[in-house]
Amino acid sequence: MSTNSLNQFANQKYLNMETYRKTGRPVATPLWFAEENGTLYIFSLANAGKVKRIRNNPKVRIVPCDARGKPKGEWVEAKARILDERGATLGHKLLNEKYGWMKKIGDVFSKVMQRQKVVIAIFI
Repeated sequence: MSTNSLNQFANQKYLNMETYRKTGRPVATPLWFAEENGTLYIFSLANAGKVKRIRNNPKVRIVPCDARGKPKGEWVEAKARILDERGATLGHKLLNEKYGWMKKIGDVFSKVMQRQKVVIAIFI
């Protein structure tokens, strides 16, 4: 990830990720994220639309945003990849460190509801 592209995500709570339907139509979603060594990590329910779209097309666009998805920077082209268990462990660790009890409560709820989650890495 280039330093300039990465700098705009420093000290931000949310990023807006645009994934693409099979028709090419973009779908934007504001998400929590964490960063390590130039890779951004997000998590999602495994059966979410964004996960299905990434499986079909790993090209995404991202921008720092507020909680409602309003951009706070410049859109950046990137690629997303759904991680294996080892990568997911690192992603969850980073997200837990950044979002603390709020993420942990969501994790408990997902476990009780038996909802499978995935971690996605984003590379510029």
